[in-house]
Amino acid sequence: MKILIAGITGQDGAYLARHALARGDQVYGTTRDAASADRSRLRAVGVDARIQLFSMLPADFRSVLRVIAEVRPEEIYFLAGQTSVGLSFEQPVEAIESIATGLLNVLEAIRFVDPTIRLFNAGSSECFGDTGRAPATEDTPFRPLSPYAVAKATAHNLVVNYRVAYGLFACTGILFNHESPLRPPRFVTQKIVHGARDIAAGRLKTLSLGNLDVSRDWGWAPEYAEVMAKMLASDVAEDFVIATGRTVSLSYFVERAFKNFGLDWRECVVTDPSLKRPSDISHGSGDPSLIAKKLGWRATHDVDYAIDEMCKMAASSA
Repeated sequence: MKILIAGITGQDGAYLARHALARGDQVYGTTRDAASADRSRLRAVGVDARIQLFSMLPADFRSVLRVIAEVRPEEIYFLAGQTSVGLSFEQPVEAIESIATGLLNVLEAIRFVDPTIRLFNAGSSECFGDTGRAPATEDTPFRPLSPYAVAKATAHNLVVNYRVAYGLFACTGILFNHESPLRPPRFVTQKIVHGARDIAAGRLKTLSLGNLDVSRDWGWAPEYAEVMAKMLASDVAEDFVIATGRTVSLSYFVERAFKNFGLDWRECVVTDPSLKRPSDISHGSGDPSLIAKKLGWRATHDVDYAIDEMCKMAASSA
């Protein structure tokens, strides 16, 4: 099978490429500038030499159409676009253009080039907003609280519209937080892990963090990449919540990460109000029972495994 991964140089793209190559697929990827792309994550999972990269700007329809027409994939995974909730408050226009407009361009290109192409769209739990303590399901209304979440909610609705109106095989995985050693340093989870490592090594005295009371459902990224492929292999295009079903606080994440390095986080972490977002979700939890029932998928690793693996990698690269 020939597949195209938009955003292949990111965390999820690298793991998905490894999974697809292992099952015998031909894998092509896109990034904004193939000549200067950061291929470190592809190298980290051992697939860099087996990937052909194309330059593609999702917000430019001609760019999207050219690549899809040249590759003629059977499956497309749209993992591109802005990935940071925090950054979206600083760059809201870029968030909308790279996520929502980008996804719209891919849908339109599929319609023109080959309507049989199957599409996976990387959705986000951020679309739900704050649901209180109730785990979000596929029927939970969207109440986005950030430009990033607004863009993801728009993209999700576009997928539904093109599936119904044009009969495309298009689906969205509503991804809850998922981590790995391939997370970029700007993400708070990597900031915590690397901060704990550096404090243990004497390179840093304290770590400044924002709101530690928020809670999230954190999973293991390689598993989430695999379920993306599972969704496109299904007989029916359907949207699913992808989560572990377990939610913990950020302070729990901090405590376990610091414990991995023999530290008491209370002696090392300071709260910096300037790091808090203009609006934030206090509690995010997902109910993955529908995908378990229909596709037989369940997460086998949760937040504890993700933290420990990230800490192991950080320690080995110190």
